[in-house]
Amino acid sequence: MALRIARLTALSALGLLAAACSSKSISTPARTATEQLLISTAVDKAAEKIAKSLQVEGKVFVDAAYFEGYDSKYAVATIRDSLLRHGAALAESRETAQTIVEIRTGALSIDTESSLLGLPEISLPIPFADMASTPEIALFKQDTTEGVAKFAATAYDRETGKMVSSTGPQYGFSHKADWILMLLVTWNSTDALPEGVEPKPEPWEPWDTWELWE
Repeated sequence: MALRIARLTALSALGLLAAACSSKSISTPARTATEQLLISTAVDKAAEKIAKSLQVEGKVFVDAAYFEGYDSKYAVATIRDSLLRHGAALAESRETAQTIVEIRTGALSIDTESSLLGLPEISLPIPFADMASTPEIALFKQDTTEGVAKFAATAYDRETGKMVSSTGPQYGFSHKADWILMLLVTWNSTDALPEGVEPKPEPWEPWDTWELWE
């Protein structure tokens, strides 16, 4: 009996140790939500310019055969939405349309830029050991990520093939900027999210945890 109790105690202890050492695996997508938001915001702005600039007649079919790139489905759908909001009538097929709107993309991606006033991180070779590095000392630093979209559209008559309207290149931009001042002061700005949409994390209060045990 005593031996059984000892074994149960040992198994319980091992179980506690295993639980204490457990970890959660979190998958990371290929692109961050910030990158996707920056690109989609630039798409929204360029699509709106396309719809404002394009003159169409009758029912419209949007031809996206020459529209490629990341987030192309969102971009095509946004252009269709913008055309509808500006009074166009969309046709279900090319055969039922009077006007074909051929859309194309010249850019749909992000650019990054960083500027630093201070000392950058410096790698230091150490014999018989791994590389070490000095910390970055930023008196002033700015990291900027910009979403860029370049679209164009040409509208032509389905039967005659003659051009009805052409927008030329239309651009959309979005940004996210992060600043550091005197090592400690940080702030950021972005137009990828409207003000007040993203909830702010609340500070942890220890008495909230005690309430869980009551």
